[in-house]
Amino acid sequence: MPRRENYRGRKVLFPLGIVLLAVAGIALTAGLNRWLVFLCGVGYLGLIDDLAGGSARGWREHGRSLARGELSTGAIKAVGTISLATYAVAGEGATGPELALEVLVMALAAHLGNLLDTRPGRVEKAFAATAAVSCLASGSLAPLEPIAALVPAVALCAWLTLSERAMLGDTGASMIGGMIGVVLVTALSPIGTSLALAALIVISLYGEFRSISAAIERVPPLQRLDSLGRAS
Repeated sequence: MPRRENYRGRKVLFPLGIVLLAVAGIALTAGLNRWLVFLCGVGYLGLIDDLAGGSARGWREHGRSLARGELSTGAIKAVGTISLATYAVAGEGATGPELALEVLVMALAAHLGNLLDTRPGRVEKAFAATAAVSCLASGSLAPLEPIAALVPAVALCAWLTLSERAMLGDTGASMIGGMIGVVLVTALSPIGTSLALAALIVISLYGEFRSISAAIERVPPLQRLDSLGRAS
């Protein structure tokens, strides 16, 4: 695995997300799981971005690239993620407005993974928090069932990223963000899913124009949680 400089200039293994991709691929051999197909798909789309992505970042820059007639990897990833989410959700019987709602939640959750992955362990902690709240609300581990095979791999990734031995890359960040989306659409009621979509839209828009890291640092409880376990 090659190395790349992280946010502090340290050379770390990159992209660690191929570990998640490999685990998801192995899990798929045990039987067709539409959620794992979705996660594998967004992982491969992220890998393309990791290996061949240009300098464009964010919706606005990718939009400008398209306006110039340039097909950016970000645009490919967006279209691919929506298509994969539609496949996964439709396979569970969702139709009409419900399908559109769940597709948007899953696509924006995958995007959220990339927005959060600017500091070690941040996206893994977001997944852990989402999973914990969903399991507590349901009184069971049922929300994790569709993605259970990947949970130990996410824990391994968290250990490696927090100790600054590796970076997830878009490969891993998109997959873990996608896991957040799967938990949300399988555990929440339609009203809860609508609220989740509203929150994802707000965070995505904020991340387009402002620094999420700076926002976290301005809120002491969030800053402490964000830095928990990170190498000093």
